Amino acid sequence: MMIDAKANLRTVRDALRYAVTQFNEAGLFFGHGQIDAFDEASFLVLRALALPMERMEYFLDAFLTMGEITSLLQLIDRRVRSRIPAAYLLNESWLTANRFYVDTRCIIPRSFIAELLADDLQPWVEDPGQVRSVLDLCTGSGCLAILAAKTFPNADVDAIDISMEALAVATRNVEDYKLRARIRLLSSNLFEVVDGRRYDLILCNPPYVTDTAMEQLPPEYRHEPRVALAGGSDGMDLVRTIVRQARTHLQPGGMLLVEVGDGRAAVERLFPDTAFTWLTTSAGDDMVFLARRDDLP
Repeated sequence: MMIDAKANLRTVRDALRYAVTQFNEAGLFFGHGQIDAFDEASFLVLRALALPMERMEYFLDAFLTMGEITSLLQLIDRRVRSRIPAAYLLNESWLTANRFYVDTRCIIPRSFIAELLADDLQPWVEDPGQVRSVLDLCTGSGCLAILAAKTFPNADVDAIDISMEALAVATRNVEDYKLRARIRLLSSNLFEVVDGRRYDLILCNPPYVTDTAMEQLPPEYRHEPRVALAGGSDGMDLVRTIVRQARTHLQPGGMLLVEVGDGRAAVERLFPDTAFTWLTTSAGDDMVFLARRDDLP
């Protein structure tokens, strides 16, 4: 198959067609930023060639060098055989229009909170310039901390993770975005190292996959750190603690923003007396909740 492909692939279009076929025939799972085989193939091929995704049409009929063909075939083969997500193969992931370095020390960035930050958290934040302090729990690659720093230009951001390996990745991303002066990376089990500090905004995309769902995850997800996914029997192990402790870490008028996947029912069952506002994202209005300080237990 490899010899035949090398002999017949000539252009970017050829490589894309070949990759789409291989991915579909292998029955790969796509859940790390791409929605299907075409999206995955486009990301893998174009970014491996350092080409812009948004201008793909300009390059489709460009001829590939033999070295590029060999490299692309190896990447496509690894994606099919190992089921490693393309983001790990390329050490690159995108959230909104922002690029982040990733490897298997951290979860691949994907969060609906990024969409909300892209809209300046309007209308819940009237003036982004008035937000002075942000806490990002379970920061992973540091992506949401970086997006928060970009959204709120006057804010200092604390970014916490329990994993030192994930924080090493976050450090690289913070340095890439030249935000070391504004983002402080901390190793902690949730709020432990910031006891006594209060923030205008706390945001978190925590592990929320249930034990049952963890056992049924596609192979692609098994390359990610288990600690970044597993949320306990009901997926709410960390969410329970965050909601119960957040009030003491928020400024008057401060807000808590948490992503819970399909855990809305579990959240409302755990905290029936708390007035959560469920925010609308591209996936609907069941993924992310907002709670103001005075509404929290």
